[in-house]
Amino acid sequence: MVVEGSVRVNTDGVFYNPRMKTNRDICVAMASELGVNEYLDAFSASGIRGIRVRKEAGVERVVMNDISPSACRRIRENLALNDISDCEVTCESASALMSRRRFEAIDLDPFGSPAQFLAPAASSARSYLFITATDTAPLCGAHLKSGVRKYLAVPLNTEYHREMGVRILMGAVIREMARVDRRGIPLLSYATEHYVRVHMRIKKGAREADEALESMGYVEHCFGCGGWSLRMGMGCRSSGTCSFCGGRTCTAGPLWLGPLHDKDLLRASLKRLDPESRAHRLVLLCSEEIDVPFYYDHHKICRRLRITPSKVEKVISDLLEHGYRASRTHFNGVGIKTDAPMGDLISLLA
Repeated sequence: MVVEGSVRVNTDGVFYNPRMKTNRDICVAMASELGVNEYLDAFSASGIRGIRVRKEAGVERVVMNDISPSACRRIRENLALNDISDCEVTCESASALMSRRRFEAIDLDPFGSPAQFLAPAASSARSYLFITATDTAPLCGAHLKSGVRKYLAVPLNTEYHREMGVRILMGAVIREMARVDRRGIPLLSYATEHYVRVHMRIKKGAREADEALESMGYVEHCFGCGGWSLRMGMGCRSSGTCSFCGGRTCTAGPLWLGPLHDKDLLRASLKRLDPESRAHRLVLLCSEEIDVPFYYDHHKICRRLRITPSKVEKVISDLLEHGYRASRTHFNGVGIKTDAPMGDLISLLA
C-alpha cells in the first residue's frame, strides 16, 4: 500500500514510480490553481495521479485510462479504497480515446517518449495539455538520431542539454498544435531527475498558431568556447562561425525560444505546495528564472579560463550591476541565465 498526498493506493501488479511524486505534487497544484473541471489521465497505471487530482485539486470530472485490463481493475479498486465513485475508467489505446473524444485538460505521462501521442492530444485537448517525457537522451542530444526521428528536430548535447530537452519537446508540441490551428502557451516547463515536464494553455485560431511559430527557431552552438547565438523563425539561417571565438558552430532545432513559464501562475501555485517540499523549491526556482533561452555553466567556463570559480550569486550580482539581466536556473545548480554576451560574461569572470 502506498500513501501519497491525501490518497492511498494498492500498486501491486501495476507500474508505480515513487520518484514521480514531485511531478504529481506540481500537477495537482497546477490543476487546482487553473480551476480545471475535466481531466484525462491518459496512462493511469495505478490511478494515483488521477485520484489525487480528483481528491486534492477538486476536479469534478476525471477520466482515468489505461490499455491494460489488470491496471483498470486496480484503478477501480483504488477509487473504492479512497471512497471515490464519480470517476470514469476507460480501457483502451490512449491515441484512440483522444481521437474520438475531447477533454478540457489532458495529461500524458507515458513510459518513454510521448512523441506518438502528441498529434491526437493536440486535437483533443481543449484548454490545457500537460506532458511528461522520460526519454531524455534523445531530447537532450545524447542519442541524436533517435531525437531527430521522434521529434523531427536536431538536438545537441551541449552544456545546457537539460534546457535543450525542454525546448525540443516544447517545439514539437507547438508545431503539432499549429497544424490544427492552435497555439500552445507554456505555463510551467522544467527538467529534473530523469524526465522533462511541460504544462501548456491552449488557444484556438490560425492567427494564434502563427504567433506561436514566431517564437520557434534555432540555437547555433560553438563547442570550442561554449557560446551560442539564436536564429529566430522556422527557416534555419546559420552562419557556421562563432562570433566570439571564430570556431565552427553546430545548429540545433527547430525548438521553442519563447518563455517557459507563466510567472504569475507559478507564484499563485506556490501556496498550494508544502513549503518544505521539493516541488515547492522547484516551482520557486522556475518562478525566479529570467525569460532568456539557455544558460551558462559557471564552473565549465571557469575551467576553460583556468580560474577558480567564484560564487554564482557574486557573478549574478556583477551582471546586474553592469545592466544585464541575470538569475539562477533550476536546470543546473551552477547555471547562470543572462542576456549578457559571452564576451562580457568572460570579462567579468576573468
